[in-house]
Amino acid sequence: MYRQNFVGGKWIDGGAGRIAVDDPASGAVFAEQACADAGDIDKAVAAARDCHRSGALSSMRPCERGRMVRGIGERLLQRRDEIALCLTRESGKPLWEASLEVEGTARYFEYYGNQAETLEGRSVPLGSDCYDFTVYEPYGVSAQIVPWNYPLEMTARSLAPALATGNACVVKTPELDPLSNGFVAEAVEAAGFPEGAVNLLCGIGKDAGAALAAHAEIAQIVFTGSVATGISVATSAARHVVPCLLELGGKSAAVVHRDADLQRLVDSVRWGIFFNAGQVCSALARLIVHRDIYEEVVEAVVGMAEGLSVGAGIERPTFGANMGAMISARQRERARLVCQEAVAEGAVLATGGDCLQGEGYFFAPTVFKDVTTEMKIAQEEVFAPVLAVMRAEDEEQALAMANDSPYGLVAGVFTENLEIAMRLAQGLRAGQVFVNEWYAGGVETPFGGYGRSGYGREKGREALWNYVQTKNIAIAMKQQQNREAVR
Repeated sequence: MYRQNFVGGKWIDGGAGRIAVDDPASGAVFAEQACADAGDIDKAVAAARDCHRSGALSSMRPCERGRMVRGIGERLLQRRDEIALCLTRESGKPLWEASLEVEGTARYFEYYGNQAETLEGRSVPLGSDCYDFTVYEPYGVSAQIVPWNYPLEMTARSLAPALATGNACVVKTPELDPLSNGFVAEAVEAAGFPEGAVNLLCGIGKDAGAALAAHAEIAQIVFTGSVATGISVATSAARHVVPCLLELGGKSAAVVHRDADLQRLVDSVRWGIFFNAGQVCSALARLIVHRDIYEEVVEAVVGMAEGLSVGAGIERPTFGANMGAMISARQRERARLVCQEAVAEGAVLATGGDCLQGEGYFFAPTVFKDVTTEMKIAQEEVFAPVLAVMRAEDEEQALAMANDSPYGLVAGVFTENLEIAMRLAQGLRAGQVFVNEWYAGGVETPFGGYGRSGYGREKGREALWNYVQTKNIAIAMKQQQNREAVR
């Protein structure tokens, strides 16, 4: 299998040759992807710029543009099984998780397609001598650098609102699992978008990604990834005074009060840290548990982790207690080294902590207990199926521990007491707080973090403001005396 890049409405090879794409379940190469160089980035940005300047997309009636955006999602759903199979092969996730990602991807296009005609300006009362109003205009060329953990959904998360608001887009897809985004390009073609409105191309981050972030003709950039790369992207964009939307990960914590529903908690831990093999920016990485139920919670969570079936995603088509491979040997090795360091610092390994034998990039579901705030595993994002369980004496200490992090993406509270839930939710330093269910909400809910988790908000209506500029128009009316003189 070989997938080309999509630039200016045409399928093209890459100036940097080809990228080999591994199957994480076996470690073997199963496909190739065209690899873009800086010259390809120039072509893509030029195509998007020409599309924007022509008004082919931005001048379109919003309801028509919205129908086209929704059309992308509709076409993806029609090919759900085919796309999910490709996504499983390139990412390692179970087939049922891949199917959910395709459905989630389509939902972004549905939601923002419906929002296209709702973005309205307002009039500003300045008296009878002036008529003043605001309008929203697209930035122009939106550059988007997509991560590998959810290659389809993260593309849709930025592409859908950008198109709905009339921006032309250049999307740099992830080099580890770029193939499924080819289906997005095919859906864009079928939906009837003008040439250059959407350009999807894969390239190495330090080459193609860096060239895109530093390009003088982009007007806005969206990046999801590591803090270090996010800083580099923002620095490059700042040289041209280009606004950024950055989502840079987290070390998210859930505070567990002593009256928490244990089954709901365990179910949430299953989703929170073992879904997608823990390779989730908003993963439930830290569990801060009241001392009265600490041992009971550890036992229940360890039992759940040890009961997970880990293996090839293609063999796991049905929703259940299972987990696939990590994306690469490099990511798996990093997880192993982090676990070794945690043991050296004094954390107690309750289960897992190492690579699984055999082919592929599989890592055991892992739980550490007796973790303290100064340990590296309590502070740094692992991006793996590794949970740190911490003990708190009371609510005040639990809150302090949860906030003892440079990140602030999401947080959680588990309690049957509404007063405690609200008090903790208000005190937690995070952009989104889940109460009694991790990953509550959906496309409609704003998402973004505090601190080193980045800035700006994605999802929900709030995301639309990242892709538009506010223009104010003031019209001076004739003075009353001048009108009388004319008569």
